[in-house]
Amino acid sequence: MGVFTQLLTLPLAPVRGVVWVVERVLEVAENEYYDPAPVQRALAELERQLLAGEIDEETFDRREDELLDRLQEIRAYRDGLQP
Repeated sequence: MGVFTQLLTLPLAPVRGVVWVVERVLEVAENEYYDPAPVQRALAELERQLLAGEIDEETFDRREDELLDRLQEIRAYRDGLQP
């Protein structure tokens, strides 16, 4: 029955291939989007800018809050994926 089923569903093979590719692309995109490393680097750069006098306290606080919110979102997503 396996060979018979494969023959009957052969016309759907391109669709299954496209679905597989889309799933892999989505997986890679999610991994990049939910990677905490770029956010941590941005926080370090933000602190460097503050210490160098390139930005003021208000700008630092606003951007830091945004980055910390993003980091919290990433952690919540990653915690949700773990069993």
